[in-house]
Amino acid sequence: MIHQFVHQFGEARYWVDEKEGRRAVLGKKVEDDGQGLDYQRYRLGFRDVARNTDERTMIATVLPPKIFTGNTLVTSKFPKNNAQLIAIIGLLNSFVVDALIRQKVTAHCNIFYVYQLPIPRLTEKDSAFNPIVNRAAKLICTTPEFDDLAKQAGLGSHKNGVTHLDERAQIRAELDGMVAHLYGLTYEEFFHPFKMVSIKI
Repeated sequence: MIHQFVHQFGEARYWVDEKEGRRAVLGKKVEDDGQGLDYQRYRLGFRDVARNTDERTMIATVLPPKIFTGNTLVTSKFPKNNAQLIAIIGLLNSFVVDALIRQKVTAHCNIFYVYQLPIPRLTEKDSAFNPIVNRAAKLICTTPEFDDLAKQAGLGSHKNGVTHLDERAQIRAELDGMVAHLYGLTYEEFFHPFKMVSIKI
C-alpha cells in the first residue's frame, strides 16, 4: 500500500476498529486509559518485502496518524522530531542508499540490514538538512492527513505538496543529487552505483 514518499500507493483492503486496534497494541495486561500510542503520530514505515530485482529495494514513507500496520510494513517511532523524520525518508529513498541496500537484500528488507546502512546523521545545523527536508516534504505532504507535518516542514499545508508526476521526478532527481554529494560520490560512482566501493561519511 506504500511506495517511496507515498502512503496511498494502493487502496486499503482492511479496516480496524480503533478500540480493537488499541487493545491489540496494549495487550491484555495493560488497561486502556486513553494513553498516547505510536499509531497516533507520524511514523517512518518501510516495506519488508523488497527484492533486489525490483525497481527499488528500499521503499519508505511517512505514515500519517491513525494507521495500524502488519508485520511486513516495518515502522519506527523514532525520531520524534518530525523534520528529522522527513530528512531520514529523503535519505532512505535516495538512489545511493537503494544501491547500497540492494547488495545485501534477497527477499526481505529486514531491520538489521537497515541498521547496517551508513546514513549521515544530519541535524538542523547542517547546510544540507533544510533543502532535503523541504523537497522530501513536498513529495510526502500531498493529502490533508499531512497538514500538521507540512506546517512543521515550512510548507504551510498539503496544498503546497507536489502531485504532478514531472515535478515529482524533478524533485526526486534533486534529492538524489544532494544525497550523492553528502556521500562524496564522483560522477562516475553515481552513474554506476555498483562502483561505490568507498562511501565517505
